Amino acid sequence: MAEFSQKRGKRHDDAVLGSAVDFLLANARLVLGVGAAAVLGIATLAVKRLIDKATSLRDEEDDTKGNTMCLEDGWRELSLLKATPRPQPRPLPAALSQPVSTLAPSPAAPEAPGDNGPWMPPQCSSPAPLCLTFQEKLLAFEREHLAIPTVDVAVAQRLACDISLELQAFLRNKFPELPFGAPEPGGPLFAGLQASAADPVRLLVPLRLEPGLWGLVPGADTVARDARCWAVRRTQLEFQPRGSSPWDHFLVGGYLCAQLLLELLHKALATSVNWPAISSLLGCLVRPNVISEELLLEVRQEHLNLTVAVLPAMVGAGNNDRVLLAWPLKGLAGNLWLQDFYQAESTRLRALDDQDAGSRQRLLRLLCGVCCRHPALGRLGRDHLTQVVLCLGEEEVDWAEAALASRFLQALEELIDGLERASLLCHFNPSVNLFGNLHEEEIDSIGYVLYSGLQAPGWLLRGGVASMGSDAGALCAPPSQGFGEHFTLTFS
Repeated sequence: MAEFSQKRGKRHDDAVLGSAVDFLLANARLVLGVGAAAVLGIATLAVKRLIDKATSLRDEEDDTKGNTMCLEDGWRELSLLKATPRPQPRPLPAALSQPVSTLAPSPAAPEAPGDNGPWMPPQCSSPAPLCLTFQEKLLAFEREHLAIPTVDVAVAQRLACDISLELQAFLRNKFPELPFGAPEPGGPLFAGLQASAADPVRLLVPLRLEPGLWGLVPGADTVARDARCWAVRRTQLEFQPRGSSPWDHFLVGGYLCAQLLLELLHKALATSVNWPAISSLLGCLVRPNVISEELLLEVRQEHLNLTVAVLPAMVGAGNNDRVLLAWPLKGLAGNLWLQDFYQAESTRLRALDDQDAGSRQRLLRLLCGVCCRHPALGRLGRDHLTQVVLCLGEEEVDWAEAALASRFLQALEELIDGLERASLLCHFNPSVNLFGNLHEEEIDSIGYVLYSGLQAPGWLLRGGVASMGSDAGALCAPPSQGFGEHFTLTFS
């Protein structure tokens, strides 16, 4: 800006000088005459040209110097720009499949100015799989819902054994005339097959019957016509009259009545046992379930919930390995004793798995876990599911862990087939139909849920409460027609 002002001042001075010369030439004609005025004009013109030439050279020198200074300033700024460090460009990945991630600078470890080492892209972890196979879902369900910590299992077993000792002491003090044997805790918890808290600990309380005074009559030969049960008849009355056995107090029509024994023990457990004292001694809360007709004890300890089923039983009745339970049966079978196949079924499954290192017991545990978590499958008990696994276990060859999902779906098909026929025969007594006590509405409801679960096994593992898109409501809704008709129409 200063240089521009100087140039304007010089040009103004030149203009003033030129005006003065022109004034002198105009007046010199009057004073000196024409000749002298011409000579003076030529001389003045020469002087003016010299002045203009000198002025133009100075201006060119100033412009050249200014241009030189601008160029020097430009090169100086360009050198400053070159001196500024620029980030190194990242090399392109070798393949399109390699992910490119943004590398954020770390304030804790700044990069040295002279560090020009090769840039290494960070290693990215492999992405999670988008879809799981049913085998993987089944194993995940087993880990998340059926795995019980070893510590909890040990605590539950210890509590069950302590409760059995307390119950034995109570029975001896309360009923010294009745020869009860030592209670024997057992069940899925002790066999490693516990699927949920709904599976009770079985506490068998054996009855010591006098040999030769009692005989067994098949339930099918009685008025009840129930092949599941047996009648226990009092014999040798002519030699051992009524009253000679302490169990004669429970005779009804010459037969040992299981219902009378259950009522006596139910009342005693509800009113005669000091459960607060026992709870304080064992370090847990123990109380009887007075609502249920079964002899059930509820145990609570912090986060542990346990159910203990007290089962008066005849073990080895009739010179055989039969186990007869005093069970609350309905109708004409109320005085009979229910035959229990739990021990025989567990032994058989364990033997089959030991032969080929199979997973039959794991399959049973999975089926029990799924059914107890689904509200519509509550009527399917462990006895129903055990028969299906036993049937498959005798027929199928491949029982490796890799085939667990296939065996699971095959078990669902067997259950659906049995529900369609309303028939599930007992493995150890084919004359017993385990579906015989189910109503038609229950068969329709269970069968429809199992059929829907066969089409979408993942939905069945989630308990039927997770969404499946537009078909979720249809799967959870009750069928509008009978299950047998629905099954036939679908596969016809």
